[in-house]
Amino acid sequence: MTGIGNNYQVASLSNCFVIGVDGKADSYGGIFKIDEEQVQLMKRRGGVGHDLSHIRPKGSPVKNSALTSTGLVPFMERYSNSTREVAQDGRRGALMLSVSIKHPDSEAFIDAKMTEGKVTGANVSVKLDDAFMQAAIDGKPYQQQYPIDATEPTFKKEIDASALWKKIVHNAWKSAEPGVLFWDTILRESVPDCYADLGYRTVSTNPCGEIPLCPYDSCRLLAINLYSYVVNPFRPDAYFDFDLFKKHIMLAQRIMDDIIDLELEKIERILQKIDSDPESEDVKRTERLLWQKIYKKSGQGRRTGVGITAEGDMLAALGLRYGTEEATEFSENVHRTIALHAYRSSVVLAKERGAFEIYDTEREKNNPFINRLREADPELYEEMKQFGRRNIACLTIAPTGTTSLMTQTTSGIEPVFLPVYKRRRKVNPNDTNVHVDFVDETGDSFEEYIVFHPKFVTWMEAQGYDPSKRYTQEEVDALVAKSPYFKATSNDVDWLMKVKMQGRIQKWVDHSISVTINLPNDVDEALVNRLYVEAWRSGCKGCTVYRDGSRSGVLISTKKDKKNELPPCKPPTVVETRPKILDADVVRFQNNKEKWVAFVGLLDGHPYEIFTGVLDDDEGIVLPKNVISGHIIKNTDENGNKRYDFQFENKRGYKVTIEGLSEKFNKEYWNYAKLISGVLRYRMPIEQVLKLVSSLQLDSESINTWKNGVERALKKYVTDGTVAKGRICPNCGNETLVYQEGCLICTTCGTSRCG
Repeated sequence: MTGIGNNYQVASLSNCFVIGVDGKADSYGGIFKIDEEQVQLMKRRGGVGHDLSHIRPKGSPVKNSALTSTGLVPFMERYSNSTREVAQDGRRGALMLSVSIKHPDSEAFIDAKMTEGKVTGANVSVKLDDAFMQAAIDGKPYQQQYPIDATEPTFKKEIDASALWKKIVHNAWKSAEPGVLFWDTILRESVPDCYADLGYRTVSTNPCGEIPLCPYDSCRLLAINLYSYVVNPFRPDAYFDFDLFKKHIMLAQRIMDDIIDLELEKIERILQKIDSDPESEDVKRTERLLWQKIYKKSGQGRRTGVGITAEGDMLAALGLRYGTEEATEFSENVHRTIALHAYRSSVVLAKERGAFEIYDTEREKNNPFINRLREADPELYEEMKQFGRRNIACLTIAPTGTTSLMTQTTSGIEPVFLPVYKRRRKVNPNDTNVHVDFVDETGDSFEEYIVFHPKFVTWMEAQGYDPSKRYTQEEVDALVAKSPYFKATSNDVDWLMKVKMQGRIQKWVDHSISVTINLPNDVDEALVNRLYVEAWRSGCKGCTVYRDGSRSGVLISTKKDKKNELPPCKPPTVVETRPKILDADVVRFQNNKEKWVAFVGLLDGHPYEIFTGVLDDDEGIVLPKNVISGHIIKNTDENGNKRYDFQFENKRGYKVTIEGLSEKFNKEYWNYAKLISGVLRYRMPIEQVLKLVSSLQLDSESINTWKNGVERALKKYVTDGTVAKGRICPNCGNETLVYQEGCLICTTCGTSRCG
C-alpha cells in the first residue's frame, strides 16, 4: 500500500493478484495473454499468482508447425524471466506458479527448479487433492488426466502416487521447493468459493501463498503487532490486553474496507493513465481490460487481508515457550478473537454501508469456517444473516518480513529465527557505495551484518543485563539459555507441534497462512515427509520447508557447523607432464564463411588444451557430422618431434585416426591456440580464460571470428551460475551476468546471449 497519499505514483494499493483466462486457455494466445497481464501488474508493484493446469501436457497433438505440445515447463521459464525483467530499477516482481497434481506434467513441474538457475523468478507450489494424499500414504495408484476437471478427459494415465510424493518430499528437502497446497482443504474452507459460479472460484494463490484467489481478484494486507498488546513484557506480571486488542481489530477491519475505496480510486487513475498513453488502442487493450476486471472484482467482493505479526515475540513476552501446548492454546484463543471481531466489524459495516453485492446467507450456511463462527458466537451469526457482511473474506496471515523489520519483532506466526544472527540485504546493482559480502547462485549480490533480535535485547534489559556490552559467543549462548527464546527458535522448536499449531490457527483464518518450517541442515527426508503429512491431517492449507543451507537464504546462523566445515581450499592440481591420451570433445563453429572444428582435450573433465582447424575435404580435417567426442593422442618420434592425432570410433565400432592435427593449422592460429592451451594447462578458471580470449586485440577479421569460435567452444565448461565478473549486460547495463549452459544470462533483465 505504498501508493497511499502519493499522487506522483500511478500504482495499485493491492499486494496480491491472481490472473487467469476463462474457459480453454492452452493456446499460445491464452498463454501469452497471461504473460502480458503478469508484467502489467508487476510494473504497478503487485505480486501475481496463476495456475498452469490449463496448459496441455507435453506430447499432446497441436494444429501448428510444432505438431506436439512442449508441455508447461518451458512456459514456467518464460513467466519466470518476465518477472526478473520487471524486477529492476525500483519495480518489484513476485510470482507464484501452481499446478494440480492431477496434471500429467506435474512431475516435470515439481522437478523444474532442481536445475540451478532455472525458474529463478517464481515460487512454485503443487496443488494436492485429498485423493492423491490418501493414495500416496496407502501406496495406491492415482489417475492423472487432462483437462484436470473433465468428466471425459482427452488424456489420462495411472501413476504411482507414493513415488511422486517421495519426489515432492525429496525436492523440498533438497531445495525448499515446491511448496504444497492442500487444495481440497482450501476449496472446502473457502468462503468466497460459496460464490464459485459467480466468478469466485479459487484457482491459485499470491506469491507467498497466504491469499488463495479467483482470477482478477486482489487483496490488500494489514498486520496487527501482537507484541504491542503485551503489558509488562518479559516480567512475571505480564498479560495480554484483550480489551484493547478487540477494539483495534474492529478498527483494522474498518480501515481495510476504506482502503478498498482508495484502491478503486487508484484503479480509476490507472485507467485514466492508460487512456492518455500515446499508444494505439490495439497496444493498450489488454492492460485496460485487465484493470477493468480487477476494478469489478475488487468492488464486488471487497476482500480484505487483516492479519498479524509478532506471534513469537508475544508468546515469549508472556513467558510462554513457542511450540508448547500452553502457548498453542493461547495463540488459538488470540486468533479466534481476531476472527470473531473482524467479522463483527464487517457486519457493522454492512449495516452502515451495505453488504458486498452478491452476499447470500443460503450459499454460506454449510461452509465450515462460517459454522465455526456460528458456534463460537451465535449472536454474530444471526446479525450476519439479517444485515449481511461488507466483505466476502477478511483474514490472512502473511510472512510480514519487511513489516517485522519495521516493528522490530518476529514475523507472522513464526518463532524467532535466532536471537543473534547475520542478515543479508540484497544490493541494488546501481548502488556503487555498498560492500558485497555474498553472491548467490543466480548472481544477485548481498551485504551481510550481525543483528541482535530487538526483543531479545528487551528481555536482557528487563533482566538487568547490559545490551551494550561486548559478549563472547559462549556468553550469548548462556543468556539465550536463560531466556524464553531458549528451545523456541526456528531451528530447535518442536516442528510437529508447530505444524499442529498452524492447523489450529488456520481454523480461524478464512484465507490462508504463509508459513515456512525452518529445519537444521542435518535432518533427513523422513522428517519432511512427516511434517507434510501432519500439515495435511491438521487442516493446514499449505506448507513449505526450508532446510538450513539447502539454498541461499537471507538470514544466517553465526555459529560454525564444525561437522560441515570444509578443509582449507587447495589450488587445482597442475599436471606438468601431459598424459599420452586425453579424452576430447568436438565443437564445430563458423569462421567467416568457413566451417571449423575445435578439439578440446580434457583432463579429469577439465579443459587441458585446444586445437582448431578447417573442416575440409582436401587440405583440412575430414570428420563425420555425428562425431562429438574421441581422444587426442600425443606421439613423439625418435627425434623428439611431437605429433597430435585425433581418434574416434565410427558407427561400426572401428577406430578412425586423423593424424597430425597441428599440420592442418595456419601458424598464426596455432600460436594463439598454444597460448590458450598454456593457461588451460595451469588451471586458470575457465571464466578467466574466456575473459583473456575476449580481450585479445587481433588485426585480422578472420582471426577475430576464430576467437569468437574458441570462446563458444570453451563456454560449455563454465560451471552454471558462475558470475561473469567485470562483464556488463548490453541491455540493462548492470554487472549481473552469469554463465548458464554455455550462455551468458543477465539475472537482472533476463537477457541471454549464446555463442
